[in-house]
Amino acid sequence: MFKKAILILVVLVSMMLTGCGNNNVESISDNEFLLDTVVSIRLYDVPEEKSELIDRSFDLIEELENQLSVHKDGSDLYNIKINAGIKPVSVSEHTIKVIQRSMDYAKITEGKFDITAGPLIDLWNIQPPTGHVPTQGELEAALTKIDYRKLVIDEDKQTVFLKEEGMIANLGAIAKGYIADVVKEFLLEEGIEHAIINLGGNVLLVGGRVDGTDFRIGVQDPDATRNTYLGVIKTSDASLVSSGDYERYFEQDGIRYHHILDPDTGYPSDTEIRQVSIVSPLSVDGDALSTTLFLLGLDQGLALIESMEGVDAVFVTHDHKVVVTEGLKDHFEFNDDEYSEIYDLEYR
Repeated sequence: MFKKAILILVVLVSMMLTGCGNNNVESISDNEFLLDTVVSIRLYDVPEEKSELIDRSFDLIEELENQLSVHKDGSDLYNIKINAGIKPVSVSEHTIKVIQRSMDYAKITEGKFDITAGPLIDLWNIQPPTGHVPTQGELEAALTKIDYRKLVIDEDKQTVFLKEEGMIANLGAIAKGYIADVVKEFLLEEGIEHAIINLGGNVLLVGGRVDGTDFRIGVQDPDATRNTYLGVIKTSDASLVSSGDYERYFEQDGIRYHHILDPDTGYPSDTEIRQVSIVSPLSVDGDALSTTLFLLGLDQGLALIESMEGVDAVFVTHDHKVVVTEGLKDHFEFNDDEYSEIYDLEYR
C-alpha cells in the first residue's frame, strides 16, 4: 500500500549559484543506494571539507533504515512482526516517534492511513514488473489482520505490541519523510544553511538558494516518462513529496495494478486522483499525507488539507485537471501544455 514511487519529484537547480564565500565551493553532492532507492544530498556554499557531512548523513540514514524497515532482519519493525500476538518489543526512540505520528494519521483518517496494512502489502508483493493478484479469499484473510487499534504503544517502557499473530506494521508510507527530517536537523546543527535532501523523490529543502531566491522543484508528469514534469513549485525550507499510480505497478490480463493499496477494499486505490504532491514544513507529514490524500480522493483530500495549517497540495486527476490549494497559487507554474489550467477549489 505504502511504498512510495521512486523519483517522483525532480529537483531543478542551477549549478551556478551566486553569493558563495571566497573559501567556499558552489556545491558538493553525492548519492548512495539506501531505503531501496537512490538517495542524494547536495550542500551549497560550504567549505570543501564539509563534504564529510554527506557521508555522515548517509550513515545516519542507514542507521535509521536498520531500525524502521520491516524488511531488515533484526530491525525494530521486524522484531515487532515476529512477536505479533506474543509479546511487546522494546524499540528505539525514533521508532516510537514514527509509529506515534502514524497513529495520529490513522485516527484522523479513521484508518485510511494504516501502518498495519503490512499483510496486504506482502500479499500483493508488487515488485515491478511483477506482482500477485490475490483471490477474494486471500484478500479477506489479509484484511482481518489490518487494524491500527490493535497496535499498542507503551511510551514509559518504550515498547510496541501487535495484539494478533500475523499482523505486520509497515512504515513505508512515512519512514522516508521522518528520516529526511532527522537528516535536516543534523545538517542544521552542523551549520548548513542551504541544501537539498532527496530520498528517492522525498525532497526536503534546507533554506533556499544562496542568492536568496526559492528552489524550483519539478512535479512529475504522470503521463510521461520519468523526469518529465508538468509544472514547477517554487519554495524554500520545505518538504515536497508526491504519490502517484504510475511508477510502481504491474499488469496482468490487460489490467494495471498500482502500489497504493486501500486498506478498506484490499485493492489498489480507485479515485479520480492520478497524483498528489504535498508541500509541508516537515517531510514526515508530507510523506504520510501524499498517500493519505491519494486514498481519500479529491473532495475528502482537499477538506483534510484545508484543515491543516501550513500544508498545501497539488492534485492531478485522471482527466488532466490540476487542483492547487490556496497557499501554492502563486508558487506553481505549468510546464506542460496538456495541463494548462489550474482549477479553483470550487472544482470539488
